[in-house]
Order: sequence, then C-alpha cells, then structure tokens
Amino acid sequence: MTKTQEFDVIVIGSGIGGLVTATQLATKGAEVLVLERYLIPGGSAGYFEREGYRFDVGASMIFGLGTHGTTNLLTQALAAVNVSVEAIADPVQIHYHLPESLDLKVDRSYEKFLQNLTAYFRHEAQGIRRFYDECQKVFQCLNSMELLSLEEPGYLRRVFFQHPQACLGLAKYLPQNVGDVARRYIKDPQLLKFIDIECYCWSVVPADMTPMINAGMVFSDRHYGGVNYPKGGVGQIAQKLADGLEKAGSKIVYQARVTKILTEQGRAVGVQLANGKVYRGKRIVSNATRWDTFEKLLPAQQIPRNEKKWQQKYQKSPSFLSLHMGVKESVLPSGTECHHILLENWAQMTAPEGTIFVSIPTLLDPDLAPVGYHIIHAFTPHWIDQWQGLSDLEYEAKKEEAAGRIIDRLEKIFPGLDAGLDYLEIGTPRTHRRFLGREDGTYGPIPRRKLRGLLGMPFNRTAVPGLYCVGDSTFPGQGLNAVAFSGFACAHRIAVDLGL
Repeated sequence: MTKTQEFDVIVIGSGIGGLVTATQLATKGAEVLVLERYLIPGGSAGYFEREGYRFDVGASMIFGLGTHGTTNLLTQALAAVNVSVEAIADPVQIHYHLPESLDLKVDRSYEKFLQNLTAYFRHEAQGIRRFYDECQKVFQCLNSMELLSLEEPGYLRRVFFQHPQACLGLAKYLPQNVGDVARRYIKDPQLLKFIDIECYCWSVVPADMTPMINAGMVFSDRHYGGVNYPKGGVGQIAQKLADGLEKAGSKIVYQARVTKILTEQGRAVGVQLANGKVYRGKRIVSNATRWDTFEKLLPAQQIPRNEKKWQQKYQKSPSFLSLHMGVKESVLPSGTECHHILLENWAQMTAPEGTIFVSIPTLLDPDLAPVGYHIIHAFTPHWIDQWQGLSDLEYEAKKEEAAGRIIDRLEKIFPGLDAGLDYLEIGTPRTHRRFLGREDGTYGPIPRRKLRGLLGMPFNRTAVPGLYCVGDSTFPGQGLNAVAFSGFACAHRIAVDLGL
C-alpha cells in the first residue's frame, strides 16, 4: 500500500488569499500543497480566453500593486517569491454616472477628486474635506506598519511598541462604520447617497454597514498607491504567484476538487478529493467560503457554535450577472475611462440589476483584444434563486433577455454598443457557482444588519484545531488587496504555530 504523503500545510483553493498564504509559508521553509479544482489558479481573479480576447473573470480595478508604503500587498506577495508583474497606472479610479445628473470622475489626484466632488456640492465643501481627510487618517495608520496576523500576540506587542499612535488610531475606528462618520460632517442627502455608492461598489453594502477601516484603505489608497492594472490581465497575478510557489519548492495541483476535510479526534488532519485520493497535512487552510467549508467540506451537522453565531450576523452577498463583450473600438467615445458605474435611481442601488459596474481593461492593455477591438466587462448583482428551476431553453432565453436590458442601459454611455458587438458571453450566479466553487456564486459575506465595524469579522483560526480559513470570509473582507491581507495574516499565524 502506498503511504499517504504528508505536507506541512494544505491549502484548499488557489484564490489570491490561498496563494498568498501558500507563498508566504513556502518562503519560510514550509512544504505546501495547494489543491485547485479548476484548470488555472486565481478563482474570481482568474481569466479565460475566447476568439482572441482575454477576459478577466472579475473586475479589473486592482489595489495593492503600488510601489511604496506597506499596503501594496500584492506587490509584496509577488516579490516574496521573486516574481513580479508590470503594473499599468489608471489615472481615474471610477467614472460615476449617477441620478440627478451626477457625472463624476474619481481622479488619482486626491485634491482633484475633492475639487470634482465639491463642484457638485459647494455648500458641503468643508464636510467633504473633513470626511475624506478622516479616511486618510485611517489609511496613514495602516500604511505605517507591517500588516500581519492580529491573532498573534507577539506581532501585536511588537507593532504596538513600534507604532503606538497608529495602533490606538486603528483601535478607535475598529467598531465604526462609514455612514456614522460621514454624517458627522455631511448633511446633504444626495451627497450621503454618493458615499453609499462609494462603499457599495466594493463592499456590496451601503455606508451604514461598511467598516470604516476598510473604507479608509480603499478611499485613500486609490490616491496613494493608486489603481493599477497588471499587464496581460488580472490572471497574471495568480499565475505568477503559482509559478513562484513552485520555484520555492512547494506544489500546486489542478483539477483536484476537495470534497472533504478529514478530522481525527476533532482535529483537521487532511483532505480527500473527489477521486478518493487523500492528502495529510499538519495544518489545513480553506480558501473556500465559510459556507462551503463548514457545510460541505465538514459535516454540516457539526458546525461549531461560533460559526452558527457568525452566520446569524452575516449572510451571503449576491452573485453577479456578467456580460463579457468584445466590441469595435468605434463604440467607445474619445476620452472614455477604464471603469464606470451606472445607476439611474438611488432607490434601486442594491437591487438586482440596479447598479451596473463596467471595466474596459483594453484601454490600459490593448493586447487583451484583437486589433481594432476592445473588451467591455459589465456586471450587476443577481441572486441565484432567480436562476434556479429552469430548463436549458428557459435558462438561455432568460440570459439573453437580461443581457439585452443591460446593453440597452449601457447604450446611454456607449452609443452604438449593440451594433458594435463582436463577441458576447453571459455568466450568471450559476456560472460563478460552477466554475468558482462558491456557494450560490456569492462574492463573500455581507452583514445581515448594521454591525460594529470590523469587530464581527472572524480571523483565520477556526474552532476546529488545525483548520484555518482565508479569503473574503475572514478579516478584513472582500477585494483582492483585502484577501491578500488575510493571506499574510493566515501565513504568519500558521508559521508561528509550526515554529517556522
């Protein structure tokens, strides 16, 4: 009988959080095995190719690829395994197309952004500056220290003695949400709605339910490290990390779908694949969602009490209806920016198909499409319930109808879009569930009700000894740079636990 191979750490899933955990541990000498169910790494930060187009699975607005400070976590993760990607700077983070003719660009320059916003709300000039300056204070605290595991006492002691004021500043903001801070300075209802969508575009909830710590990072880093696009597409980040992992002596296996986390006497000791193959590990890391981890990979009837409590506070965010389009370059008016958000009615902001997000990465990297064409990736929130119980014909018809509605609305920004279509692929929550292996196609947890900032988010350790979670179901939440943070934290905690 062949002896089952044992690794120091097994990571389930090769999303960015899982890859950062794996690469950080590999550089510390751990023997790491990453198991990925799909053909390539990256998860929602992956890519696919069709008819000469290279499409990003998710959005192309990437934080964390800057060159200075401590919050450029993607750059740091790549450098740790001696790889890098060429980053293309985006001069405008988002071009908003909002109700009441609010047409606003978030410029990379902080002062220019404030000027653009104040031009619409001159009576709130002081409040605008005071609110966004407070976000800057949060970011400055984060950007002054190395970002590792808040579960590791040695790190907490060290960072506090090195940066006491920054630590106290962050502690102050941990229980606060953006909406509460914004209302201290701003009264105009429309301006408060704008801050809602500033949060919603990355947290999938309005300002009242968005942690101030997260907003401080996003609202400020866009003007510091900036939004940057990786040459060759977002999938290059995961591919380079996977390459670096193997060069560091560890291993990644594709088409390896984990169906069970194995336990002995209550402790996680290994995993089993769909084909029956078993791998054992001293530590197991799940980059799956917490719903997949505790209800599918572990016996659902044995969910730990603290996980049940967490699920009472948090729910699955919606998935998305995605349109990956190849279009003639004539469709894009001169001066078109890379990222757009379209919303015609504030009351519909969080509704399915209410807000449309748009990425046009070929404006930064033309090589992703054939000469004379661009990629437009448009996506809007959708729940999987609306796509269940359909025959194949009904499913295809519903996709076409939904795509038609989105394209009609986008014609307001891009006249002639429908006529200029060269390629169209439509993804639904079912698509995301199938290819990303995420429960209901969700893009992560969102609060069920207003909570106290980040205090409800779980860290990397779980109630099951030997089992850790990483990714958007853990502190600090959603977004590529946020899950990279969770990866650094998870790897640090495990390295201490293993004595590395």
